[in-house]
Amino acid sequence: MSDNQSWNSSGSEEDVEPRDESGHLIGIVDLSGVLSKWTNYIHGWQDRWVVLKNNTLSYYKSQDETEYGCRGSLCLSKAVITPHEFDECRLDITVNDSVWYLRAADPEHRHQWIDSVELHRADSGYGSESSLRRHGSMLSLTSATSGFSATSTSSFKKGHSLKEKLAEMETFRDILCRQVDTLQKYFDGCSDAVSKDELQRDKIVEDDEDDFPNTRTDGEFLHNNNGSKEKLFQALSPKGIDFKGEAITFKATTAGILATLSHCIDLMVKREDSWQKRLDKEMEKRRRIEEGYKSALNELKIKSHFGGPDYEEGPNSLINEDEFFDAVEAALDRQDKIEEQSHTEKTRMQRSSPVPPGDVYSTIGTHRFANKVEEMVQNHMTYSLQDVGGDANWQLVVEEGEMKVYRREVEENGIVLDPLKATHSVKGVTGHEVCHYFWDTAYRNDWETTIENFNVVENLSENAAIVYQTHKRVWPASQRDVLYLSAMRKIMANNENDPDTWLVCNFSVDHDDAQPSNKCVRAKINIGMICQTLVSPPEGDKEISRDNIMCKITYVANVNPGGWAPASVLRAVAKREYPKFLKRFTSYVQEKTAGKPILF
Repeated sequence: MSDNQSWNSSGSEEDVEPRDESGHLIGIVDLSGVLSKWTNYIHGWQDRWVVLKNNTLSYYKSQDETEYGCRGSLCLSKAVITPHEFDECRLDITVNDSVWYLRAADPEHRHQWIDSVELHRADSGYGSESSLRRHGSMLSLTSATSGFSATSTSSFKKGHSLKEKLAEMETFRDILCRQVDTLQKYFDGCSDAVSKDELQRDKIVEDDEDDFPNTRTDGEFLHNNNGSKEKLFQALSPKGIDFKGEAITFKATTAGILATLSHCIDLMVKREDSWQKRLDKEMEKRRRIEEGYKSALNELKIKSHFGGPDYEEGPNSLINEDEFFDAVEAALDRQDKIEEQSHTEKTRMQRSSPVPPGDVYSTIGTHRFANKVEEMVQNHMTYSLQDVGGDANWQLVVEEGEMKVYRREVEENGIVLDPLKATHSVKGVTGHEVCHYFWDTAYRNDWETTIENFNVVENLSENAAIVYQTHKRVWPASQRDVLYLSAMRKIMANNENDPDTWLVCNFSVDHDDAQPSNKCVRAKINIGMICQTLVSPPEGDKEISRDNIMCKITYVANVNPGGWAPASVLRAVAKREYPKFLKRFTSYVQEKTAGKPILF
């Protein structure tokens, strides 16, 4: 193995992850594409061009704007990728207190993005066991091969007596090393002498048949003719070494080392007690600081993420019903203040559009929805004008002067579908005028404050059109859009005593040019406004004036919100907003018609 070859901490090559020439994990690829990103509670999900490259996740408003720089980026080194528990297309990427909520087109694309992000994150050197092996500790290698740790005495620098004892230990170590060398020489000499003696004994055995004793060259008597030892070796010890003296010195040195070690241990025990008390105090401080940090972090997360996609409407929403209601009510109050400020400017703008002759509104029409329009008109004339008493179970929820609002509680699959019915009487206007301002889109923005934008998708005839409109989002509820056919009709009287009656019906339809999207929840509506003109005869020969006319309005609304929201919230909002809508609209009609000729 070459010197520069990479090893992990266990000394095995098998766990080293395969890498290319640039040092990146094999299999990592850059990724880019369109993902829906949660922007804020006003705009919700928006499509963004997202790029994953070099361990960085960046996003642009569109692919065409990549050359102008990204609008935001995240370093994935310490990112946490969380697939959503309920939404199969969504993934959340968290880095510290920054969270990106992303949605792919389908679960397969989400899985592809998660895998790619995980690979880039692992390649950055964080979050995987293999990355920890690649970043081995040089300190552990040097400490394992060195005889003495460089940090072994660093923690005792402040203790003067302990420092002196450690210096004594160094001196004893040097003395002991020299003594060990001396004793080793002695033992080596003894070993050589024993080896020579064994060779001499082998020679004695060979000459054992002779009865003469054998001697060494130095005259020492070793063996008699009976094979018994006559004299011990006296020259085994190497010359110049006092074994007894060295043993006494060795014993004294080891005794000094043991005494010094005992003293060091006593000092360290005392020092440990002192430091333990300090450590306990520091640990208690740290515990309090960590508790404060966690508490502050939780509050920060709640504040920073409050308004994210997990806090919008839905059965899995993290916001409870009371908070949901408070948030909706606060948002509606803000819209009311904005509307009051802009009301003066709206009244200054005088809009006018030509009013088609009355016979235009009497015809059924020949467009493809003509039969459906006729069916809806007949249903409203049959059922909407029925009395609220009897078995209809209408409940009076609001009564303000001439205006009364009724409700029937209906739920399907947990979704509130309460029909609403309101009756109102407005002086000085005719049914034709009320229906005209309600139906004509030229005046829609003057009195309708809940609409963000709208457009006419298709004009079917002079008295019918298909309209698409998006409503202002009231957080935490999702934004709604509606696609509906709006038709205005004059109802022919059966006899001369019947009041002059006009009707506008709005009901949901489908159209190829306005398909549902994931940005808004598509609501379904069936609304009817029936207006009857009541005329009181003027005195004498006077002409009929606006003081002699009154419009009786019957307004019926059946709305399917298209998604789940707390029933109590929906009913409370309906109870609050419908009366405001009727008063605002009828006041607008009275202002527009004041001083103008009466339109019957």
